[in-house]
Amino acid sequence: MMRYHDEEWGVPVHDDRALFERLSLEGFQAGLSWRTILHKRDSFRQAFSDFDPTRVARYAEADVQRLLADAGIVRNRLKVAATIGNAQAFLQIQRAHGSFDRYIWRFTGYGTRRQARGITMETMPSSTPESDAMSRDLRKRGFRFVGATICYAFMQSVGMVNDHVDRCWRAPHSPESV
Repeated sequence: MMRYHDEEWGVPVHDDRALFERLSLEGFQAGLSWRTILHKRDSFRQAFSDFDPTRVARYAEADVQRLLADAGIVRNRLKVAATIGNAQAFLQIQRAHGSFDRYIWRFTGYGTRRQARGITMETMPSSTPESDAMSRDLRKRGFRFVGATICYAFMQSVGMVNDHVDRCWRAPHSPESV
């Protein structure tokens, strides 16, 4: 967990494949611990063609059955089906906006947001107006497992917001957007 925190969480991500992976893993995490998902991440990557959205979008029923039999991942039919459907919707966004990166980062004005100084684990929000808007727009476009809380966790994960607590070495020195 420390390595993930120090090297990945909150670091801005602009690679479409990596964004698809993080959004998918956040959906799989719903109702589970992030530790569980991180321990299974390599298995998820192998099972889901390294989260290549073009390949995942073409998965058929045989792939669904293969995934549901894979003990290395979370075997939840709804989450597996959502990941495949989300890959299809992801590709539509890429076509419409040029990249998923260009589409998704507009929810924070194309920069990293920071909550006010004094952020603690107790005061960290579980959603914001931006994650609410992202969730609504993604659902409108056919995505599933993208509620406001999942979207906010995704935003934290990919560096759209910096919620490192003030005492953390990764916290910015000023409360303004970075």
